[in-house]
Amino acid sequence: MKPLLIVNPASAQGRTGRRFDSIARSVRSAIGEFDWIFTRRRGDAVLLAQKAARSASRLIVAVGGDGTASEVIDGLVAGRDAVRPDLAFGHIPGGTGRDLCRSVGLSSDPAEAARALAGGLVRTFDLGRVEFQGHDGSRQVRHFANVADVGIGGLVVSKVDRGWKGLGGRLTFLTATARALLEYRDQPIRYRIDGGPWMEERLTALCVCNGRYFGGGMVVAPQAQMDDGLLDVTLWKGLGMLDFATKRRMLYDGSHVALPNTRCLRARVVEAEPLEGARVLLDVDGEQPGVLPARFTILPGALRLKVAEPFPPCRKSA
Repeated sequence: MKPLLIVNPASAQGRTGRRFDSIARSVRSAIGEFDWIFTRRRGDAVLLAQKAARSASRLIVAVGGDGTASEVIDGLVAGRDAVRPDLAFGHIPGGTGRDLCRSVGLSSDPAEAARALAGGLVRTFDLGRVEFQGHDGSRQVRHFANVADVGIGGLVVSKVDRGWKGLGGRLTFLTATARALLEYRDQPIRYRIDGGPWMEERLTALCVCNGRYFGGGMVVAPQAQMDDGLLDVTLWKGLGMLDFATKRRMLYDGSHVALPNTRCLRARVVEAEPLEGARVLLDVDGEQPGVLPARFTILPGALRLKVAEPFPPCRKSA
């Protein structure tokens, strides 16, 4: 079977769809003929990837943003703990944040990312799994290749989705974060690590990280490795507008971990619940699918990703 591209034409405010002919030429030049299909609505990529994983396809490629990639991965892993061993995942980034490509070392240029599909190099990465409460009250499960977080991140993502994204990833997320901080107050949460004692705090965010980047290039977990079988947990407390205005550079170079209102932990299981009736939003790879309570776990070696180099470096954002 030919490789399959699952394309979100609406990503990057429709630029992915408008530029698909150019992307297709790059892919065809790199790997020859392929099949492709456009998504029409949120959630389509999950179902399309599930169907493709049951076929004889050997390479399934997400073309779009981090949310599109997350949906495709969800479909590939649905009902199992890993992508099929004879199946590889590829990603051609075309969204706003492009944090997944930063974390795994892929180029953010679609033509260069297409060339990465041509080689025989496949790197095995971990995946995160989160069980949570959907907006309709149902229990849901999602997988994340990069970062899932609770707290302000869900509000930021909501503002990014509702706003204009023409400023580019970094400025779009900077603006959305500033707007969110103006109205956000630390939320009462209780959480525990690897089945240990429950901790109760008011937190700005609890970030559960497989990769290093989120929010359009913020280095949320500078020590995270995507193949170490562990989740890196970053907790922010009392992060306000003044901190963001005066210390935002530290968010982009990773030095924020030295601040007194930041703590870093490592875990295999993280559980978090709301207190005092708080409605605490969840962000999963740039999507806002639900709220606490949530349980995060790591699936070691669950994702087989096409890469350009045997061990691609984690590139810093421009």
